[in-house]
Amino acid sequence: MDGVGSFGAGRTGSTMDPITFAKQPQTILRVLAWIFSLVVFASIVNEGYVNMGSERLHCVFNRNADACNYGVFVGLVGLLACSFFFLLDYKFSSISSVKDRKKAVMLEIGFSGFWTFLYFVSFCFLANQWSRTTADELPLNQGADAARAAIAFSFFSIICWAGLTVRAVQKYLLGTDMTLFTTEHMDGGAPTQPYPSNSPGGTTETTETYQSPPFTENSAAPTYQVPIY
Repeated sequence: MDGVGSFGAGRTGSTMDPITFAKQPQTILRVLAWIFSLVVFASIVNEGYVNMGSERLHCVFNRNADACNYGVFVGLVGLLACSFFFLLDYKFSSISSVKDRKKAVMLEIGFSGFWTFLYFVSFCFLANQWSRTTADELPLNQGADAARAAIAFSFFSIICWAGLTVRAVQKYLLGTDMTLFTTEHMDGGAPTQPYPSNSPGGTTETTETYQSPPFTENSAAPTYQVPIY
């Protein structure tokens, strides 16, 4: 596979074409996940709190502050994580160590899978609290659009992060297949050769030591000399 290195990246030292990088499915999913996380975060921060005739602000999700805090947390951390992994994807080809590439891919698998689960919880939590919100709690329907946007884009984020998890697993499996017979020699050790070489120019010297069964030397019939008188 010319031009392909371990874990689905280009060979070490190769430069990444920005256009090619932008067209990759993983890059598209990463950008969408970044946008969806921004929408979830911004919707709750900007319009997710309303005042009910007092200076105190209440969360639009059934006045449950935990719902708003959870949505802000998942959206903000997801936004930062997308930025981090976006840079990691772009610099992945410059990582020379196969072990470091493997660690980066495993980190992406773990985080993407975990954040898929957190966004699933966010969708269920926000939708449940929104269904319990009455019209009396939202005068003039304040914050309703922001609440619906946070719920909808939490659902879209589940799809994006699940897709990123699948892509990371595929990258890991590809890297495992390509380095299966080479990683044990990455430390500079010479490959072991379990069988002797059959090359025409080479000579193979085999030494076989046979050991006689016990008591074979004494098991022969004794010979007697007839005395001469």
